[in-house]
Amino acid sequence: MTTIPSPSDIRRLAGELAKPRQDIETAFVDAGARLSEGAATLNKLTKLFDTLPQALQGETVSAAGDHLRAVATKAGELSDAFTQEKADLARLVEVVAAASAPISDLRRTVKMMGIVSVNARVTAAGIVGDSDDFDVFTTDIATLSDSASQTIQQFAQVYRQLTTEVDRAAQQRARFEASHAHTLSGLAGSLTDTIAALDAQRDQAAAGSAETGRVSRQIVGRIGGAVMALQVGDSTRQRIEHIEAGLDALADILDGKSTFDTQLPADEHADALAAISALEQAQLADTSSSFAGEMADAEQSLAALAADAEIIMGRSKDLYGSGSGKSSTMSALGAQLRKAVDILRDFEAERAKLETVARAVQDTVQTLLGHVNAVQEIEANMRLVSLNAAVRCAQLGPRGASLTVIASQLRELTSETVVAAEAAMSRLDESSALAGAFGASAIGDGAGQVGQLEQRANLALDLLSQLDKQMVAALNLLNSDGPKVIAQLQGAANALAGQGALSETMDDVRLQIAALTDAPLPENRSEALETIMNGLRRLYTMEAARAAHAQLFGAANTPEPAAEPAAEDEFSDFML
Repeated sequence: MTTIPSPSDIRRLAGELAKPRQDIETAFVDAGARLSEGAATLNKLTKLFDTLPQALQGETVSAAGDHLRAVATKAGELSDAFTQEKADLARLVEVVAAASAPISDLRRTVKMMGIVSVNARVTAAGIVGDSDDFDVFTTDIATLSDSASQTIQQFAQVYRQLTTEVDRAAQQRARFEASHAHTLSGLAGSLTDTIAALDAQRDQAAAGSAETGRVSRQIVGRIGGAVMALQVGDSTRQRIEHIEAGLDALADILDGKSTFDTQLPADEHADALAAISALEQAQLADTSSSFAGEMADAEQSLAALAADAEIIMGRSKDLYGSGSGKSSTMSALGAQLRKAVDILRDFEAERAKLETVARAVQDTVQTLLGHVNAVQEIEANMRLVSLNAAVRCAQLGPRGASLTVIASQLRELTSETVVAAEAAMSRLDESSALAGAFGASAIGDGAGQVGQLEQRANLALDLLSQLDKQMVAALNLLNSDGPKVIAQLQGAANALAGQGALSETMDDVRLQIAALTDAPLPENRSEALETIMNGLRRLYTMEAARAAHAQLFGAANTPEPAAEPAAEDEFSDFML
């Protein structure tokens, strides 16, 4: 005869399942919440970085590249022009210096004119006294000589100013060149490297976008797998609840209570014990087996998801961040471009000085030309005076021989004055032409074009700054939220740690249930017992539970209630 266990022993077994059921419910809810938060944040980050390859391939970066190429090309041209200007300025110094010799001759000649004019006055006074007829020797020659001396002094003074101005310009250019010897050529090279780096990043972003898309799709699959795996928590909870309900029903039967509105006679309690214990053993065995497999899948899915998230975030930092991943590569390009703008501004200022020198040289040469005209006018007057002196000497006869010599000397000196002045001006005219040439170059290539280059560089800087802000914002969000995503996904995996012990608990309870009776499954069940078994069948919401029941007791004779609708999948709309 089968020994009937006490109802309290049956309820104790149900109680042993209640605690782990509650724990698993809490653990899976926590894991689901962490997965939801991590997946949502990861989705936001992935979408944000998905826009960056498009931005790098867009018109903004293309326009910035065009501006950079224009600046690089013109910087190279300016470097060549600056080298030519150096040669022109050196030639200008040489030409201006070359005018020194004829100007010295000019001053010497005028000095000699002064001496001769004094001799003329003294000699004339000794021969003819204070006669008005010989004012040409006593007054006119001296007046013209003094005028020539003043004119030449002014000429020499202006020339000294010109020499000082040109020498100062050459010294300033030499000092500037000492500190900026290869600045423009270096700028052209660095900008070329910058353009190459920008193009390389665009190519890397395009190539990396495909790989990122692959990992993103893989993450979608991982999340879907994790969501499906986490459903084992709810299905296991429901099945354990149904097993608890079955054990509670068995305890009520053994306690003489009505079950499913059915009172089972005491002589059928042994059959009920055998039937229900066999049923719950089968349910526990199936639930334990399913749970163990699904738990392994869930932990694996969450761990793989965390790993994929770490990979995709690391790749994003590598593609769009600097070495530390804390700043955008556009920041480095922007800093270089700002330096380029400063360099261009320095060269513009230096070339503006050259333009000033050019104007000063041309103005000075015009002033000197006026003095040369004055010398030529003096020379013409001196010739008239010399002619008048010759007439007067002829009147004196032999007494005027010495004055004739003096008049001849004055004519020669006057001619030498004009020759020396013209020799000096031939050099200075060349200096004016040189100044005009590089002055025009400074005007053409300098302020205007350098200003345009600076404008284009600033346009490129503005365009790259906009992209930089977008990339920095993405990197900042990645640096702030990336670790949270990893922590959330790892936390979801950790929340399930230790839940595998539930399988052991279910196996232990199953063995205890098996020990309740060794009676075989009753082949002929009373109508009352069949009603109770059908009542237990109607509790099931999982197809696996119905299948386990049917394997022992056959298919249901009445339609089964519809399965409880699955909880709304909060990840169903998740897309990367």
